[in-house]
Amino acid sequence: MAPFRNRPATLGALSGGGRGTTLAGEIAVGRSQRVRIGRSRVNVYRAEYIWIDGTTPTQKLRSKTKIVPKGEEPPIWAFDGSSTQQATGDRSDCVLQPVFTVPDPIRGGDDKLVLCEVMLVSGEPHPSNTRRACTEMATRHAEFDSWFGIEQEYTFFKGARPLGFPDSGGFPAPQGGYYCGVGADEVFGREVVEAHLDACLRAGLRISGINAEVMPGQWEFQVGPLNAPAIGDQLWVARWLLYRVGEPFGVSATLYPKPVRGDWNGAGAHTNFSTKQMRQDYDAVMAAIEALKARHDLHIANYGFGIEERLTGLHETASYKEFTYGVSHRGASVRIPWQVAKDRRGYLEDRRPNANMDPYVVSRLIIESVCGAASGGRQADGREPALAGARG
Repeated sequence: MAPFRNRPATLGALSGGGRGTTLAGEIAVGRSQRVRIGRSRVNVYRAEYIWIDGTTPTQKLRSKTKIVPKGEEPPIWAFDGSSTQQATGDRSDCVLQPVFTVPDPIRGGDDKLVLCEVMLVSGEPHPSNTRRACTEMATRHAEFDSWFGIEQEYTFFKGARPLGFPDSGGFPAPQGGYYCGVGADEVFGREVVEAHLDACLRAGLRISGINAEVMPGQWEFQVGPLNAPAIGDQLWVARWLLYRVGEPFGVSATLYPKPVRGDWNGAGAHTNFSTKQMRQDYDAVMAAIEALKARHDLHIANYGFGIEERLTGLHETASYKEFTYGVSHRGASVRIPWQVAKDRRGYLEDRRPNANMDPYVVSRLIIESVCGAASGGRQADGREPALAGARG
């Protein structure tokens, strides 16, 4: 299998032609030599361990490969936390605890993607590990059967400029025709988007749709509906695949909430949410909105770095300084879909989270606010919620 830079930028190239061309026949050695091997002699698979690092104010994804004997589950592993802002050099070991595994759609064959929680060597969750608190909150309020669907917006860059912006400088035509557009003059990066969608489907992720967004080079994919922490697991893996699929195209994706200043839309992660009660009764939908309103400032503080750049009251946003809601209102903090108002049951859309939000933090806070209020208290023991682990 030739290096990616010498192969066509298609999903076929990324996946090795289905069930692992490398394992079936050839391995590239250097730039010219090839070693032929038989499939029957390969008794291992490649596990790509993925984790969330300690970078602030917005955490990044990291990954590395472990060779695992076939028939064995990916084991606990370790990494140098001093290189990921998660440890000091004199106590650098951090532990990777596998929590979510899917087929690797890029390498193919029996290879896997392995999302991990970061742990201390003592066995306790690392301070940067926000998944554990999310899991505990979801378990505490499991009777509500909370569902999440997240609309992940992102912006492609080619070098230092957004995809679709003139290489010579300046700006493209104003916003208007790019949203859900078609044609080479209005849509930029579709080949990467389709490759990413294909990769997510091959991995078995619950991707429910894609669309071009309002700014050129800006796109969205949707994940869900899923419970927590599964919604976070799948979104983080889908993000990793987005970055990884873009590599051979020479295109990067950013989740920064306001990638271009001026009269251009920002990038969010609108979070659709419902409980069992909301799916049956409109009063429960309205009660959930009131619960979110009561803790608006706390949510804003944990919905992603740079939120004040995006939530200005312009470009289909409400100001971060106030809480509003309305039916079909995309300029509100929380939108009630028209069908929900008509059916008198369903879900709400929290439009406040940034594209760069942590889905474990967002889903934990929504469950805590809505389900905690519905059950008569923020925590089972009646105390106010602890904010440890909350990160923007």
